Amino acid sequence: MVDIFETLEGLGIKFIPVVRIVLIVLALFVVFSIILGFIKRGLMKRAKSKKQKSNIQIFSRIFQITFLVLIVIVAIFSYVGSFTGLGIAAGLISAALGWALQRPITGVAAWVMVVVKRPFNIGDRIIIGDVKGDVKDITLTHIVLDEVGGLVNSEVASGRVIMVPNYLLYELNIINYTHQNDFIIGETIVQITYESNLDKAIKISFDSAMKFTEEASQKLKQEPMIRIAMAGSGIDIKVRFYGEAYNIQKITSDITKEIYDRIQKEKDVEIAYPHTEVVFKNKKLFGKG
Repeated sequence: MVDIFETLEGLGIKFIPVVRIVLIVLALFVVFSIILGFIKRGLMKRAKSKKQKSNIQIFSRIFQITFLVLIVIVAIFSYVGSFTGLGIAAGLISAALGWALQRPITGVAAWVMVVVKRPFNIGDRIIIGDVKGDVKDITLTHIVLDEVGGLVNSEVASGRVIMVPNYLLYELNIINYTHQNDFIIGETIVQITYESNLDKAIKISFDSAMKFTEEASQKLKQEPMIRIAMAGSGIDIKVRFYGEAYNIQKITSDITKEIYDRIQKEKDVEIAYPHTEVVFKNKKLFGKG
């Protein structure tokens, strides 16, 4: 059997120099990653905002990838020994990547788009297609999410981690909860009977919402909004308010309970519910005696 090393030599590939160059590239990359890790941890301790922390993580990844590309290019040049050989090698590599790695290359382009356009940052709560979660990391190939909801309909972390391929960013809708600020709108609905004191019920609903959304109302200069509508069994009082995106479900629950507790203390406000009520209006139908 022809020895594999002799075959490689016959093709003009010197095996030992290649191994040496690969080991040097790996060693330089490991050393650079360690140094970059120390710098990154130091900067993260000084970062004050979510956006600053996101910038540090993203740009440290850019520096790491850029350094790897540069040392690989230098290694190829040192091996082939000329710019002509480097050009031929780069052409062959590009053709191979274009044919075999279409989606990963699209993913890298999507990563560049995320870095430049910044549709979301690390720490933002987003929805990509039908996947919802908090952005944990933005890698060259994947968006790493701490899943929210999952098997239950909630805004609470499920405990699962989802890796979304970057190329899907060009194909799916992206919803960012916290792109402008940390607040989103929520709503709770209470239905009261037609015999209830409507004005009092509206005030109860408004005060209950203000109790749990005062901070958001002050920052956004937007108080809770009340909307009413007639329904079959009563009048719907819709309370719309702004709260922190990560706690909107808890805030909605707290407001609902507050409204319920306050209504229970009132004699002229009743919560409506489906039931049957018989009302006799025409007594003549039943005779005179």
